[in-house]
Amino acid sequence: MGDNQTWGAGKTVLIADSDEFITVAYRDGMENAGFQVIIANDGEHTLELLKSESPDAVLLELILPEVNGFEILQFMKKSKSLKHVPVVVLTNLSQASDEAEAREYGAADFLVKSETTVQDMLARLESLLAENL
Repeated sequence: MGDNQTWGAGKTVLIADSDEFITVAYRDGMENAGFQVIIANDGEHTLELLKSESPDAVLLELILPEVNGFEILQFMKKSKSLKHVPVVVLTNLSQASDEAEAREYGAADFLVKSETTVQDMLARLESLLAENL
């Protein structure tokens, strides 16, 4: 494995998405890039993991059971320990108003699933993590 494959080494990313196909595809891509990945399949579990795991970044679907992604963004924005964690919203919602609301609540990036490859997401995540160093 070359150095270009391990830039995520030592970084933990929380993937919050109820779509198993998406979580597996993105987990595999992130692990290949050297990330440690934790997965939450609903909003309540996402909040629990945010409190206990202190991830370096979050990949967040806005449409989640129990607690939605907007509520998670609001929770993170109010938390001293989480407000600086970059959140990449990766969602099926594609309205400009959804993106504006997500960014208002602190999302660092907003990607539409149907328009984004795993490689695109990894490039955006790498850029955000580099900015946070």
